[in-house]
Amino acid sequence: MEIRWIQAFIAVAEELHFGRAAARLQMAQSPLSQTIRKLERDLGTPLFERSTRSVSLTAAGQALLPHARVVMEEVETARRATLASVGGVYGRVGIGFSGVLNHLSLPPLTRAVRERFPDIALDLVGRVMTRDAVEQLDSGRLDVAFIGLPVDSALISTRLIALETFGVVLPTDHPLAERPSVDIVELADQDFITTPLTAGSALQESAMRACVDAGFRPHVVQEITDPYMILMLVAAGVGIALMTEGIAHVLPPGSRYVPLTGTDVTMNHGIGWSPRRGSAARDAVLAVAEEVLPTPAH
Repeated sequence: MEIRWIQAFIAVAEELHFGRAAARLQMAQSPLSQTIRKLERDLGTPLFERSTRSVSLTAAGQALLPHARVVMEEVETARRATLASVGGVYGRVGIGFSGVLNHLSLPPLTRAVRERFPDIALDLVGRVMTRDAVEQLDSGRLDVAFIGLPVDSALISTRLIALETFGVVLPTDHPLAERPSVDIVELADQDFITTPLTAGSALQESAMRACVDAGFRPHVVQEITDPYMILMLVAAGVGIALMTEGIAHVLPPGSRYVPLTGTDVTMNHGIGWSPRRGSAARDAVLAVAEEVLPTPAH
């Protein structure tokens, strides 16, 4: 029995179609059929019921499938262990991010990790606000997360990766949309769209602080978790939103970003991880992040 026979069997068993299994294995259908027959002869029993219309597992095939998967998992474990013994890094790393707010930080990190450590699998989890990120990092559900700083928690370690000033996103037909800049006090009577107060969003907390520092509390007409959907609602004319400057490059049609004056509040973007949990793969990702997302000079 050969490893490639087991690979072929698993593909046909999961696809229940020789053509799709052959395409998955990047081989022709005829050699695949011959490989399955070799395995059946070696085991002394048919593994598939074949007809002109369908393929199904026999009782023997059903019994073999879980063991075949274990065999392939052990082969992969052995391969990775061999890589580790010569300095290779492998494993899975879960990365949490909020969404469109990380469009300048997430892509360069994931590209660099995949180029330098192809045996590290990245699980990307979207719509993770800062408060949830802290909890998931501490519990081990995430390994790394993009967060807003500062974080009032001793559970995680953090590093600053970017500072952004705030602006206002307006519908293109808004009276202030053609201005080169807007003083924040001019927004006191406007309808705002924000993330929910209970969502634990650092963006929302920073935006609210800027308004309070300017002497008003914003009138919120809509709360929604997804930052890009906030931009869509602005474009639809539902209200306005305070966002950071990096968002100006990904606005939906019908909206415009205008820089704010009258406030010194900034959004501090960071990366977080748990000091109590870790792996060689997680540490490799953090090392790459330090290169491609360096801490800005104050």
